[in-house]
Amino acid sequence: MTISAPRWDVSNIYPSLESKEFKAALEDYKKQVAALEKFFKNKLSKAGAKSKAKELAPLVGQAIDRINKIQTLSATIVPFIYAFVTTNSRDKTAMKTMSEFEQASLPMRKLSVQFEAWVGKIAPKLDKVVKANKSAAAHEFMLKESAEQSKYLMSDSEEGLAAEMSLSGGNAFEKLQGTVTSQLSVDFELDGKTQKLPMPALINLRSHPDESVRHRAYDAENQAWESVKETLAACLNGVKGEANTLNKRRGRDDALHSALDAARIDRKTLKAMLGAMEDSFPMFRKYFKAKAKKLGKEKLAWWDVFAPLGKTDKVYSFEEARDFILENFGKFSPDLRAFAQRAFDHRWIDAEQRDGKRGGGFCMGVSGVKESRILVNFDGSFDQVSTIAHELGHGFHNNCAFEAGKTELQQLTPMTLAETASTMCETIVTEAVLASTKDPQEELAVLEAQIQGAAQIVVDIYSRYLFEKEVFERRSEAELSADDFNEIMERAQKAAYGDGLDERYLQKFMWTWKPHYYSSGLAFYNFPYAFGLLFATGLYAIYQKRGAAFVEDYKNLLASTGEANAADLAKRFGINIRTKKFWEDSLAIIGKRIERYCEL
Repeated sequence: MTISAPRWDVSNIYPSLESKEFKAALEDYKKQVAALEKFFKNKLSKAGAKSKAKELAPLVGQAIDRINKIQTLSATIVPFIYAFVTTNSRDKTAMKTMSEFEQASLPMRKLSVQFEAWVGKIAPKLDKVVKANKSAAAHEFMLKESAEQSKYLMSDSEEGLAAEMSLSGGNAFEKLQGTVTSQLSVDFELDGKTQKLPMPALINLRSHPDESVRHRAYDAENQAWESVKETLAACLNGVKGEANTLNKRRGRDDALHSALDAARIDRKTLKAMLGAMEDSFPMFRKYFKAKAKKLGKEKLAWWDVFAPLGKTDKVYSFEEARDFILENFGKFSPDLRAFAQRAFDHRWIDAEQRDGKRGGGFCMGVSGVKESRILVNFDGSFDQVSTIAHELGHGFHNNCAFEAGKTELQQLTPMTLAETASTMCETIVTEAVLASTKDPQEELAVLEAQIQGAAQIVVDIYSRYLFEKEVFERRSEAELSADDFNEIMERAQKAAYGDGLDERYLQKFMWTWKPHYYSSGLAFYNFPYAFGLLFATGLYAIYQKRGAAFVEDYKNLLASTGEANAADLAKRFGINIRTKKFWEDSLAIIGKRIERYCEL
């Protein structure tokens, strides 16, 4: 369903891609990077392991200050370009500008690697360096993390070559996947007339109340993916092949190794969480079977997984969605409501469905103006209302860091913790509605949306983890065909969903449209979502006990997610993430919702 929704406004960042202000920013970026190159060559490279701490300290401080300034500018330029690229893949000017900036940023990528390697060389003296310099002290965690990660770097020349080759390798394949999936459209009969639907709009029909529409959309979607599967298989082979090669050359144990380090968790934590998730599958299968029964079926087909239940006649206008979110955010914190009000009032959200626009949703911080921009594909459903709340959570996370005066290097948050605020905001909205709902059919509709989302993040995310793990393992031996990807995906879904779904009608093409698989610099863009859901669920339980007193500690947590590992941050709230118990306790909260769902 097409609903009137706004487009975002980015004119306060720069007037346009061709404006003198934007071009001046690009030139400033290049000049700052060139100056940093000279600083590295003339000063930093001449100091090293044999230098005294008092000589190293000012150099470290200057390097940090320069890098932060450059990264702030980059974190303003890139979101501005991306705002055009993601909303119109046919915008040739934006595509060209993005490519040009990627080329211009290559020297900075190389310098970042060089700095990490240099920090590794002076690692034994970091404690003294930190004590001797204010900027170094403020970035102690980042420096020590860099020293540790420097063990997995190739030589400067090899890392430089890898950065250059990525533009025509993994990065190019990632962009191709985005272009192909955003420009693909299908002629589809809806409401008595044939419409040309972009793939995000077709995918959104998974939640249409009419099963015949959902079934036809499922068939149309699969036919569309069939037509481009070879192209997308080539993209996925390219991305994973590059990652495998680089991981091997860098001395990584496997692809998961770098993903865990990026997530700032260890294998013990992941094992505990995945184990708890797997143990919860019978609980979720009970939900799937209960949903099938409510739909008058023995088992759910894939096109029924997202079917709405309960009172389904509610279609939100964008204005109603806004008011609904603001009201419930306000119950949690006036600060959260004020932030969301600002986002709505200043048109930070691009919600309109249209051809050429990327599917899904995301939030990106814009450091130069200390704002965020949010992309969703709004269709009037409660699911999309939740998506807006989710992305506003990311924006609030950014805002907490901005207000705390954190630098770009202090804001480098792992995905595990990046999903905390977003999931918390979803929880706030749905829990507040459940508390005020008296109509059993309305309660069923809200519980359906909530549990459906949890099932995706626990059960489906587990299947995606299994899929990616096997793809990495098999890609190290040979390229995989589109049919291979289909077979792996279907098998992973059977392992996670079990007898909860009709095995004849799964979604083997899930790998084609999820951009997470095509990130050239980040593998396993899946389990952090489960971490975010379960961590936020646990935090919400603490909030329910502590009330308003919780909020300030929570905001401080969000502001500092780039300055500690996940286990240390969790300890602030008495949480031990390395044991199954915490994860089991969070899943038990979802289990209570499933029990209530089955009763209705």
